[in-house]
Amino acid sequence: MNFRAQDSLSLILQTGFVPLLSQSDANLAQQAMEAAYRGGVRAFEYTNRQPNSFEVFTHLVKAAEKLPGLALGIGTIMDATTTEKYIQAGAHFIISPILKPEMAPVCKAHNTLWIPGCATLTEIVTAKELGGELIKLFPGSVLGPGFVKAIMPVVPDLRLMITGGVEPTEKSISEWFGAGATCVGLGSQLFTKEVFENQDWNKLELTVKYVLDVIRSVR
Repeated sequence: MNFRAQDSLSLILQTGFVPLLSQSDANLAQQAMEAAYRGGVRAFEYTNRQPNSFEVFTHLVKAAEKLPGLALGIGTIMDATTTEKYIQAGAHFIISPILKPEMAPVCKAHNTLWIPGCATLTEIVTAKELGGELIKLFPGSVLGPGFVKAIMPVVPDLRLMITGGVEPTEKSISEWFGAGATCVGLGSQLFTKEVFENQDWNKLELTVKYVLDVIRSVR
């Protein structure tokens, strides 16, 4: 399926949850993505942090063809050249831990959702002016829910995706959404070392279902 920017955004807004996976083994990455899909997610980020990330991502693109309605994005993208490379490889959305203005026109040209990373109010406003409809707040563990609550009244129609500091618990999720978060991203707290060592895909699926249930209850 060809996901336009609004298609990817709608899926993320519907579930309020994006799993963030960094994994060098393509087969394990595929099984993790499929387990998350069975758990109910419809937007999934593979994170560009491995030496073979591009190879793993292209493997996931092919695997995702058998998962109807799944938007597959790429994270930890830092420049326009890499943005173009991954869009050509099949990325449905682009996520960055930083605000790099040169990435915005590339995503716009391909009608691909761009989710820039911000840590200050100035960066957030700049990102919105550049066309960022959903903004990654990173690192959430440093900024905290209080930061979100303080800035929400200042920036109209602000949509924030919180990463780096979200736990798969009712307490953590309710605090972030209560502060005004639009969605959350979970990485190492979801894709734990134990899950991969034991290849416990059922546990991963159940955790994803739990997170989605909590989000639905706290929204």
